Amino acid sequence: MTVAQAVVEFLGRQYTVDNIGGAAYRERLIPGMFGIFGHGNVAGVGQALKQWQLKDPSLMPYYQGRNEQAQSHQAVAYARHTRRRATYAVSTSIGPGSSNLLTGAALATANRLPVLLLPSDTFATRAADPVLQQLEMPHGYDITVNDAFRPLSKYFDRVTRPEQLASALHHGLRVLTDPAETGAVTISLPQDVQAEAFDFPEEFFAERDWKIRRPAPETEDIAQAAQLIRAAKRPLIVAGGGVLYAYATEELAAFAEATGIPVGNTQAGVGSLPWDSKYSLGAIGSTGTSAANALAAEADLIIGIGTRYEDFTTASRTAFQNPGAKFVNINVAALDAYKHATVLPIVADARKALIALREALTGYRVEGALEVFTAQEKQRWDATVDEAFAERLSPLVSQNAIIGATNQAMDPRDVVVCAAGSLPGDLHKMWRVSDPFGYHVEYGFSCMGYEIAGGLGLKRAVLAETARGAENRDVVVMVGDGSYLMMHTELVTAVAEGIKLITVLIQNHGYASIGSLSESLGSQRFGTKYRALDTQTHSFDEGQTLPIDLALNAESLGVKVIRIAPGDRAIEDLAAAIATAKAAPEGSGPILIHIESDLYADAPSSQSWWDVPVSETSELDSTTKAREVYESHKERQKPYLG
Repeated sequence: MTVAQAVVEFLGRQYTVDNIGGAAYRERLIPGMFGIFGHGNVAGVGQALKQWQLKDPSLMPYYQGRNEQAQSHQAVAYARHTRRRATYAVSTSIGPGSSNLLTGAALATANRLPVLLLPSDTFATRAADPVLQQLEMPHGYDITVNDAFRPLSKYFDRVTRPEQLASALHHGLRVLTDPAETGAVTISLPQDVQAEAFDFPEEFFAERDWKIRRPAPETEDIAQAAQLIRAAKRPLIVAGGGVLYAYATEELAAFAEATGIPVGNTQAGVGSLPWDSKYSLGAIGSTGTSAANALAAEADLIIGIGTRYEDFTTASRTAFQNPGAKFVNINVAALDAYKHATVLPIVADARKALIALREALTGYRVEGALEVFTAQEKQRWDATVDEAFAERLSPLVSQNAIIGATNQAMDPRDVVVCAAGSLPGDLHKMWRVSDPFGYHVEYGFSCMGYEIAGGLGLKRAVLAETARGAENRDVVVMVGDGSYLMMHTELVTAVAEGIKLITVLIQNHGYASIGSLSESLGSQRFGTKYRALDTQTHSFDEGQTLPIDLALNAESLGVKVIRIAPGDRAIEDLAAAIATAKAAPEGSGPILIHIESDLYADAPSSQSWWDVPVSETSELDSTTKAREVYESHKERQKPYLG
């Protein structure tokens, strides 16, 4: 068979196996493949997929897409919802088809999420040289576009001979299924090698199981952690995505209940505890709640569980102000366990570590004063969110009210999806999550354009769950006009497959998040509004608002659209529109709800900071004043060196 035929058949027989508390799991590791075909893969992978479609369409179902980057986003979102147990493969042609995947590779690796990328490459034999779309480097003729994947991938290989295929695929899938190492796996396939025939051994195509490794903690580490916790006066847990990927939410809840230690969560960790748990302080850091940040400021022991400590989480190292603060980090990846000069890195699965730690802390509970402080701050923040959700600006409504109405109109099992702009920060601090799977915000890379593609990939995972007997979930994408314009074409994919994806498109004619940041940094919202060019000043800041009709755009793609008219009833109409969208049957295709919002209405303050440098010298008074504020915050920044 050809190399491409071997790739397809091999991938169709790989399985992930896992065991959580005695519950066994075995499902397809690669349940399907995306592809956009060009001269690099149409006669290789494309031919192989067509051949299997006729022979056995269940082996490797093919899914069409409109953009290679968007296809990788679908795969990553699928992987996140399945807790890294499954992902898709993505085949591309050479040149721009391959390079379109680079952003997707970076996003996957930054988020520690598996995706299998199969970009085509130029001729290994150089029989035709150079070929169309080939990159020629005079200092290194063996370099191709695909070498750009090397720093973005957790594993990279180039198959220049059929004999190399088994090694490349086995090593690649080893990384895909390793919780500590997973990310983008890129296997470059030269177009001539894809079509080359070879006698592959039959055992290569036997079903193979890939076990998810969940290492237990060292006994002495747990004993030392328990000792540190018992000695602390104000311990605080920072729950990251590792809690969710380890299926450790019930163990975290039991641990908090037993010890009284309050919990703040990162973006990836939203859903670690239900929002109304008495121990849940919500988001922590630059986009956090005032409650979590108030406790962080006084915490003397920070217990990081499954977090990589992004600068938003630490408020650029200003969140933890106690001069004696120490870090105990539990993480399956040593890279993250050792961050901030931790006094105790525990390299282990979050669930297993929490079970062992709760047993080691039998009889322990935090001081009553900390529990009182936790309850007071939580109550204060909940009231703040209630007030924000109740805002009724007119004729243009606030984003706070839009978030509140959407949150309240969705069922607890439904999933919200977002990635970039002001929405992720506002959702992080205000969205009320009851289900561990109910929040899907890509903020490791914060990629504009992820939202609709990611929502579609997530919906695929939900449909796969319901096919196995699980209760259905609606997927609701919340996206601003800026991100929508970056990448909305996967709506066409949803139309083609009849996938019910609900999108709430918030139109404010600009970049709300970066505009607000620009203003706070003294740059006067430069370049952040969608306005016509003023040719005299060469400015886009004060011209006429662009006559953009994104609702009409979505309709032209075949999407059902519900328009919300500005005015006093906009929020109530939004809630009704979401109810209408949810009532639509599965298989009826995507639905988009269009609503306009006030560009300048801010969310409640997190009482926190994010380090974005301000010009040291400037002829703008606004910049000079912003620099003074910046320097005052820099004085509070700590190195966290233990």
